[in-house]
Parts: sequence; C-alpha cells; structure tokens
Amino acid sequence: MPSDNLTQVSNFSYGIEKIFDQAQDFLPINGTDYVELYVGNAKQAAHYYKTAFGFQSLAYCGLETGNKEYCSYVLVQDKIRLVLTTPFNPDSAISEHIRKHGDGVKVIALWVEDARKAFEETVARGAEPAIKPMVTQDEHGEVVRSAIKTYGDTIHMFVERKNYNGVFMPGYVKWKSDYNPPSTGLKYIDHMVGNVLLGEMNKWAEFYARVMGFANLITFDDKDISTQYTALMSKVMTNGNGRIKFPINEPAKGLKKSQVEEYLDFYRGAGCQHIAVATDDIVFTISEMKKRGVEFLHVPGTYYDTVKNRVGTIAEDLEVLKSLGIMVDRDEEGYLLQIFTKPVEDRPTLFFEIIQRKGAKSFGKGNFQALFESIEAEQAKRGTL
Repeated sequence: MPSDNLTQVSNFSYGIEKIFDQAQDFLPINGTDYVELYVGNAKQAAHYYKTAFGFQSLAYCGLETGNKEYCSYVLVQDKIRLVLTTPFNPDSAISEHIRKHGDGVKVIALWVEDARKAFEETVARGAEPAIKPMVTQDEHGEVVRSAIKTYGDTIHMFVERKNYNGVFMPGYVKWKSDYNPPSTGLKYIDHMVGNVLLGEMNKWAEFYARVMGFANLITFDDKDISTQYTALMSKVMTNGNGRIKFPINEPAKGLKKSQVEEYLDFYRGAGCQHIAVATDDIVFTISEMKKRGVEFLHVPGTYYDTVKNRVGTIAEDLEVLKSLGIMVDRDEEGYLLQIFTKPVEDRPTLFFEIIQRKGAKSFGKGNFQALFESIEAEQAKRGTL
C-alpha cells in the first residue's frame, strides 16, 4: 500500500477511540430499533423487500386491527426491522409526505432504555419536539415512545421496550404469511446517510453534537469526494458506543449537478439518502440479491486494476468481486467490501449500501472516485447531471 495511504489510515485510526470518548453519555442508545418508510402501497412494497432483499414477515396493523388511518407492515431480517406505512386518508400528514417526497424514510427509531429521559434531555438541549412521550399497552406489556425533529421531515423516535414482550408493539399483530423467501444474509444497519441543503452540513453536525451528544468521527471535504464534474462534503457523526453513525452530506460546487443536488431536487428537500446494511458474506448476499432482481451501480472495470496495490492482500477472490461489482478499501484496522444499489424508487432518491467490514471502521474513501463516476453515469442517463 502506498505510504500516503498508510498515513491517512493511521491518522484516522489514531483518533477514533478519542472520538468515541468525546461522545457524551446523557443519551445512551442501544441500537437502531426500526426504520419506517412512508410508501404509496405498503402491501406491494413489502413484497418487494421480501422478494429482493430477503426480509421476513413480522407484524401488521391496519383495518383488521382497528386502525382506520393507515396500515403498516413490519419486516425483519436478523437485527433489521423495516416498517412500511401507507395511509387510507388522502388528506393525512402521511399522504402529504408521500405526495411531496415520494416513498422515503420518515422515522429513524432508536432503541433506548428511557424514552422519557431521552426526550427531556434532547429537548432541553434545543431539539424541536415531534411526539411527546406516550405509552401504549396491550396484554404483552407496554412500549414508551417519544420523538424529535431532525433534517427535513425526518424524525428520530426514541423507543423504550424493556417492559414489552409482544411481536413488535401494541396495536400490531403477528403477520402470518405463507410467502417468506430465504434471507440474503443482511445482519444490521451499519449507518444511515442524510442529505441536507447547501450550507447546512455544519448546522446538523452541530445539532447531533449538542442535542444528542454525538461526536464527529470523520470529515470529508470536496477534495476527498469529487470528480471532474461534481463534489460533495460530509461529516460522520457517531454516538458514544459507535452503534449509531449518521453521515451528513451537503452539495459542493462543481461543474455539473451532484448526486446530492439531484436527491434534494427530487425529494423536495433534505432526507435520508441511503441505508447501509451489513453482511458477513457479501459475495453470497450480492449474488442472491442480483438473482432476485436488485440493480446495482456499475463499477468501471479499470477500478480493479489498482485494487491489489491499494488494499493489499484480501481473503476474497478479486475476480469474483469484479464480476459482482463489489468494491474494496482498507484502513489501519482492516478492510471493507461495499456495493451500492441503484435507487429503489422511481424518483432517484433512496438507495441501499451493502457493506462487509473485515476490521475496517472507515467508510470507503478510496472508493469515492469510482462510486461517483458510477453515479454520474446513471445521472447522465436520467438527464440530471
């Protein structure tokens, strides 16, 4: 590996433990509880995520459970829970969200020990309330939830479920389905990326530091993330135990419209750009997902000409990775493998990243150039570059 790369990864690793120490402990978070998407047709969206991504049926609420306002399908794969929600009332807030944004992430729910305290602590530090603490109960116990507003129309829901042993939460019943395709090997959410307006990255990074006690794990400027035509800037914010990581992107000036600008145009504002999900066997996962119809970005074949020099020895067969379009990067802790889907909506907004970490704690900086070129090729096809 070239010495300049070694210097970069050494600098990254040198400060990572100090960064986690900087994250304050007033808001302990156990992990991601669930991610809720507002969608135009939850029944059909659930079928897609089951078929293509390997999720399983978990829980349901809707007309049959007495909910006259909306229906929600809850899907699960290992530690990942997706909630897909569709409204019945065309004049509801959920309908307005879908009309404006298309299908997209509304709720990033965080699993906490005390949802009341999480709400009080964050609001006291300047968060705008979205949902005051509320308790829902059934024969399986109770769930306490509260929420604060973040970028765009996205909210963080604090979920306390230590006194609940039901299938998901009160109001939901077990979703029994004869159709449950095998898992594709997805394990947990590694990170979730937010796109914000020009000039607002520092504002939201400061929000996560001040309101939620997060620390800045790493910063990328327009020299790190750019091509001949487009660029963006990003700050990665993390909580104290490192289980929650939120990169915040904003567009940077370039000759043409960047991927962040395209997202902001079609999403009609700030929102969650992509969800990164982890696997222990990315070759198996991507092979399965390709068989099931998931479309991935095309990585230029020349990218693989320099991989060995850049990342050194890896356990995987490079020819297999090349055939699947899986990229590789290394830091001082190890290496990672990653690949990105094309947008999973008709609007070029939300997409997924599949990542396997073999020790690496970074985010694939060495892959940014190839990734951007792949995204720009898709933008050119759409006429939005």
